[in-house]
Amino acid sequence: MVRRIMARIPSLTIFRHQGYRHYWIARQLISAERQMVAVAMGWQIYDLARQTRSVEESAFLIGMIGLAQFAPVFLLSLVGGQAADRIDRKMILVASNIVRCFVIGGLIAGSFLPTASAIPAIFAAAGLMGCVNAFTPAASNALYPRLVPREELPTAIAWNSLGFQTAAIFGPAAGGFLYIAGPHVVYATAAAISALAVIMFTTMQAPKHEPLKNVRGLSMMIDGLRYVRDNKIVLGAISLDLVVVFFGGVTALLPVFARDILHVGTEGLGLLRGAPALGAAIIAFMLAVRPFGSRVGFWMMASIFIYGAAMLGFAVSKVFWLSLLMLAITGAADMISMYVRMSLIQLATPDGMRGRVSSVSYIFIAASNELGEFESGVAARFLGPVGAVLLGGTVSIIAALAWFRLFPALTNADRFEDEAQ
Repeated sequence: MVRRIMARIPSLTIFRHQGYRHYWIARQLISAERQMVAVAMGWQIYDLARQTRSVEESAFLIGMIGLAQFAPVFLLSLVGGQAADRIDRKMILVASNIVRCFVIGGLIAGSFLPTASAIPAIFAAAGLMGCVNAFTPAASNALYPRLVPREELPTAIAWNSLGFQTAAIFGPAAGGFLYIAGPHVVYATAAAISALAVIMFTTMQAPKHEPLKNVRGLSMMIDGLRYVRDNKIVLGAISLDLVVVFFGGVTALLPVFARDILHVGTEGLGLLRGAPALGAAIIAFMLAVRPFGSRVGFWMMASIFIYGAAMLGFAVSKVFWLSLLMLAITGAADMISMYVRMSLIQLATPDGMRGRVSSVSYIFIAASNELGEFESGVAARFLGPVGAVLLGGTVSIIAALAWFRLFPALTNADRFEDEAQ
C-alpha cells in the first residue's frame, strides 16, 4: 500500500538542483502575490465605482485595468525578449521584482486616498506592473530550462504548473479574506511576499549567461517574430490560447458575479478566483505523476472544447457551489492546454531563441489575459456580465473546432520528444 501511494507522488528529485529549487520557490511566491493583488485591485475598483456607477459601467472600469496593464506589455515585451537573450536573466528577475515591490508600496499608500484619487492611483499602478511584466516572463521562461538537465524539462514544467496552480488557489482566497481588514493589508502582505521572492532569486545558483553577440536589437526582434510565424506548432499553440482566453476569460468579471449575481462578498470572490486553480492543480498533480505519452495535440484541442462548455455552464449558474464547480472544470481544461503548449514551445525552441520566443508568446498571453479583461468589460457593458461569459464560452468551442483544421501540425503532434530541438 505504501509503495502504491508513493508511486503516485510526483518525483521530488528535480529539486536536487539548487538553482531550480530557489527559482521554483520564488516563482510560486510571486504567483501567490500577484493573485492577491489582482483580487484586491479588482474588488477595490469595482467597489469604488459602484458608489456612483451602474453594474455595467463598473464592470467596464474593471476591464480598463486590463487595458492599462496590456499597453506597456505590447510596447515593451519584444524589448524584454531581446534583453533576456542579451542580459543576465537572473539580474532581470531580481531588478524587475524589486520594482514591483515599490509599485505595491504605491498601492498601499493609494488605499488611503479619497475615491477621486484612489482610482487613478490604481490605474497608474496597473500600468507600472505592465512594464514589469514586459521583462519578467521572458527572462523567467528562458532561464529555468537551463537550471535542469534537458531530459528533466517536462518534469520541471509539470512542477511549475502544479506550484502555480497551488499558489493560485491560496493566493485569491488569502486576498479575499485579508481584504476584510482593508486593501492596504492585502498589499502590505503582498509586498512582504515579493521581497522574499527577490531574496530567493538573488541566492539562486544559475549558469553563467552567454549573451548573443554581433546582433542588433531590431534584427533580434524580427528573428523572434519570424521563428514563431514559421513554426506552425508554436504559432498554432500560441494563437489558440490568445483567442480562447481573450474571449473566454472570466476573471475580470468575477467581482461582478460575486457581488451582484451570486451575492457572496469578498470571501466568495476569493473562492471563485481560486476554483479554476483547484481544478488545474489536480490536473497538474496528475501530469507530474504521469505526463502525456502521446497524442498531445489532440488533448490540447479537446481541453479547449471542454473549457468552452464549462464556461457556458458558469454563465447560467445562479448557485454558488455549481459556479465553483464550473470554474474548477475550466481550470482543469486550461491546465491541460497550458501544459501541452508550454512543453511544445520550450522543447521546439533553441536556447538562443528562448527569450525572444517567450516574449512573443507573452504578448499573446498578455493580450489574452489583460486585453481579454478589457474585452470582458466592453462585452459586459453592452451584453451584461452573463451575456459576456456566454459569448466567451461559445467562441472557445468554435476556436477548438477551427484550430483542429487550421493547424494540422499541432493537432497531429504526438510525443513531446518528437518536437525537441
